[in-house]
Amino acid sequence: MIAFDNYLQAFNETLYMTVVSTLFVGVFGLILGSLLFTTAQGGLKPNKTIYSTLSIITSIGRSIPFLILIVLLIPLTRIVVGSILGPSAAIPALVIGGTPFYARLVELALFEKGHDLKETSRAFGLNDFKIMIKVLIPESILALIRGLTVTAIALAGYTAIAGAIGAGGLGNLAYLYGYSRNRPLVTWIATVLIVFLILLIQLIGDLTVKKLKKT
Repeated sequence: MIAFDNYLQAFNETLYMTVVSTLFVGVFGLILGSLLFTTAQGGLKPNKTIYSTLSIITSIGRSIPFLILIVLLIPLTRIVVGSILGPSAAIPALVIGGTPFYARLVELALFEKGHDLKETSRAFGLNDFKIMIKVLIPESILALIRGLTVTAIALAGYTAIAGAIGAGGLGNLAYLYGYSRNRPLVTWIATVLIVFLILLIQLIGDLTVKKLKKT
């Protein structure tokens, strides 16, 4: 029988992987998404060559299955983390896998209000950097948070895949101690905990958006 402490440890490992990767993805995805918007046709500084390059890189990053991405990144993970096992070893793959996904959501969020706001902001003498930092991102914050919430939920799902091949967490518990040892109850409990984490992420995202709407 699996002890309660094992479930708690697995949940904490999954939470750790999800939170840390979401923070990195939030930063890198915002930067990449902003560059995509800026260089796109109708952006702040349209540049077909740069946009096409970034778009191809982003599309490739989104199209690689996460399990294959983990395997491809084993050499990088070993260099960065020093190991290919444990929760920290999953972070590079989670970040690289999640950043292109969030970047596209950032690009879409900025385009929702970008066309009208950029012209108005330029009329007030703001340069492109200030338009992005002081106008577009603040005005798009609700859509950006919703996008980050969706991304965090996706990352929580990715941790289950990473866990099944040695990263720990609920995925590891469900596969190694549940499925492999023919203990369906363990698998079900791990699944319920993952669902609980996803619902918690969605709740936090919804409450954050609701609070910002009132301000």
